[in-house]
Amino acid sequence: MRVGPPGTRSFLLAGGMDANSGAPKRPVADGLNEARLIVESGLARRIAEIAVPPLRDLGYRVVRVKLSSAAAPVLQVMLEKPDGTMSVEDCEIASTEISPHLDLADLIGSPYRLEVSSPGIDRPLARESDFRRAIGHAARIELNRPLDGRKRFRGVIEAVEIVEGALVVDLRLSSDGEPEEIVARLAVADMAEARLELTDALIRAALRREKTEIRKQKTENRKQKAEIRSQKAEGRKQKSGATP
Repeated sequence: MRVGPPGTRSFLLAGGMDANSGAPKRPVADGLNEARLIVESGLARRIAEIAVPPLRDLGYRVVRVKLSSAAAPVLQVMLEKPDGTMSVEDCEIASTEISPHLDLADLIGSPYRLEVSSPGIDRPLARESDFRRAIGHAARIELNRPLDGRKRFRGVIEAVEIVEGALVVDLRLSSDGEPEEIVARLAVADMAEARLELTDALIRAALRREKTEIRKQKTENRKQKAEIRSQKAEGRKQKSGATP
């Protein structure tokens, strides 16, 4: 979190991290270079262009940048790793990394608060992979200009396809939670905003993914411990063999 006029930084970071120490660079991972298909406009877009390169070097990708128009602006930078995870520690590292870049650019020109966060369960959809993972889930979509007299659509994403080189989403419209017969075909290039709708099905899917990740991590930890035990045993064996 950053509070104060341009040129000064104040962070609320767990663990007493030094705001000027920086963070170790990591190799660029798969998925980091997948382009966002729904991006900001105006000042938020310029801020995103500044934030993206240093964050990508750290292994994070931008989901959304939003700047409030309040008297004390809030700059929200929503991030994730390519696997969709984002911890509190990751948010702290990212905040520390991008604050000097934002200070140097001085685009906002007045005191503001920086909030770095994960996308959450009802996340914005910005990349092709986001829409493909969202198949079967409810979403709200707003277009840049009206289609058949309307800009806002709500329904379940049934399919994501490439049609004549453009990514399109088939959305079965719903009203009051009940599906309709109409399936709207919406071009992602025409979307101003798209995000998942918080439903019981989405929460269950998120919990399943979380459990899967926990199991994978436990399996990896067991493998690492087994490897360490094997290395220690081999070391004792070699030492025993070398003893006269």
